[in-house]
Amino acid sequence: MVCQNQSIDESDADLARDLRLLVRERLKAGDTDDEVMDYIVSRYGEFVLLKPRFDLKNALLWGTPVLLLLAGGLVMLRASRSKRMDETAVLTAQEKATLDQLLRRGE
Repeated sequence: MVCQNQSIDESDADLARDLRLLVRERLKAGDTDDEVMDYIVSRYGEFVLLKPRFDLKNALLWGTPVLLLLAGGLVMLRASRSKRMDETAVLTAQEKATLDQLLRRGE
């Protein structure tokens, strides 16, 4: 659709012109605002709405950005924790003695 993020009043797209005419006809026929909206959504789908409704059909669409942010945060948290664990490793007494012996040999 050409007029994304624009209302049908602001858009110059052919579909927006057709929707303006359809809305005008439905209102002249005596339909309420809700009846007109329901008719247009049933005929063209949710994508024609400037702000889609929240319902079970499109809950995944609305929730995906939140889920991706949470998953990214968890990945970053795990990565920082595992890095911190690697940095804080302390040598045992036996490892220190072995290291000292190796360093003395190299002198």
